Amino acid sequence: MGNSLRLYHTIMEYLFNSAVRLHDIRVFSSLAWAIVGLLLSHHVSLNRWCQHRPGAVKAESKVRQLARWLHNSRIEAVQIYRPLIRTALLSYAGAQMVLALDTSVLWDRFVIIRISLIYRGRAVPLVWTVLAAGSASVAYADYKSLLEQTASLLPPEAQVLFLADRGFVHLDLLRLVRDLNWRFRIRLKQSSSVYRASGAKTKVRRLMPPKGEAHFVYKIWLSKRRFGPLYLALAHVHTCDGYEKWAIVSDEPTGLQTFDEYAQRFDIEENFLDDKSGGFQLESSLIREATALQRVCFILAVATLYLVGTGSSVVALGLRRLVDSHWKRGLSYFKIGWRWIEYALTNHCYLLRFAWLDPGPDPDPASASKRQDARPRVIIYALSRVS
Repeated sequence: MGNSLRLYHTIMEYLFNSAVRLHDIRVFSSLAWAIVGLLLSHHVSLNRWCQHRPGAVKAESKVRQLARWLHNSRIEAVQIYRPLIRTALLSYAGAQMVLALDTSVLWDRFVIIRISLIYRGRAVPLVWTVLAAGSASVAYADYKSLLEQTASLLPPEAQVLFLADRGFVHLDLLRLVRDLNWRFRIRLKQSSSVYRASGAKTKVRRLMPPKGEAHFVYKIWLSKRRFGPLYLALAHVHTCDGYEKWAIVSDEPTGLQTFDEYAQRFDIEENFLDDKSGGFQLESSLIREATALQRVCFILAVATLYLVGTGSSVVALGLRRLVDSHWKRGLSYFKIGWRWIEYALTNHCYLLRFAWLDPGPDPDPASASKRQDARPRVIIYALSRVS
C-alpha cells in the first residue's frame, strides 16, 4: 500500500472514530484526500493535492472534483467539524481552557475571524468564518455567532479564560462573555475611557505608569452605561518586539500574573502563521471566494487538530526524539505531529486514528535554544502599585 493510500485510510478512520456520519461517504472521501494532499505536499494547492491521489483519472478531473467540493453549498463544514473537536475536548470537562479570538487578513480582500483553544504554545481552531473585507477590524455582529457556537462545543463545567485584543472591546461582547460564565482578559486602547468609583472619567493613557512599574486599578467601569465593576493591569511590557503599552481589563482582580495570562493570546498568531508561511502556505491559494475559503479553513482546521493531537501523543509516548533532534523540545506539537506522519510512513510505524488533546501541564515545554530560554517572552518588573 502506498503512503498516500495508507494515510487516506488513517484519516478516514480518524473522521469516523469521531462519529462524523452526517453526510454522504463521498463528502468524507474528498475531505480525506484533501487532507492527505495537504499533509504530503505541505501546500494549499489543488494541483499539488491531486498528485498524491492515486488512480488513472486525469489530473484535471481530480482538480475539478476538489474544486466542486470547496464550492458545494450543501456541505456544512461546521456539522462535520463539531463532533471532531468535541471528541478532542472531552478530557477538558471541569478543566481550565484558554480561548482566544483574533483575525487574519488575506490579500487585503478577506478576513478570517477565528476562536481557538490555546494549547501548549500553539492554538487549535474551534470556530471561524471568512468575510469579504480588507481590514482586520470587524463588528460584533460578525463574530457574535462564533462565540455562541464555541459555547456549544465546550465540555461540561469547563473553566474558560477568554482573551482578545484591542479591536474586540465591545460592551455586547463583554456581556455575552459574562453571561457564558467565562473569565476574560482583554486589552484596551490607550484612548479608551474608564470611570472610577467616584464617577470621575479618565483616559487609559493617563493611568499608564512609567517604565519599570506595573499599576493595578481596582473597580473601574466602561462606557457611559457603566459596565463593571472591572479591574485594570497597566504596564510598559518588554516583548520580543520592544516595549509596548499594555492595559488589560479583567473581570477579576489583577496582578503580575495578568500579563502572563494575556500573553497567551499571541499563540493564536502562531496558529495563523502555521496556516500561512509556517506550514500550509494559505497565502499561495488561488481561491478568491469567501465560502470556498471558509471550507479551505475547515480543511486546515482538521489537519491542525490531527497534527497537534499526533504531536501530543508522540511526546506522551516518549517518542519525540525520533523526529526532533533537540535535546529539549525544539519544535511545536504541530511540527512534531507533521514530522511523525512522515517518519511513520517511511518506517511503517503507527499513525494516530483518534482525536486527543491533554488538558494537563505540558510534559515537555519547548526550548528552541538556551539563549531564548534565558530571555522571557514578556518581562514585567516587580515594582507595582495598586489603587
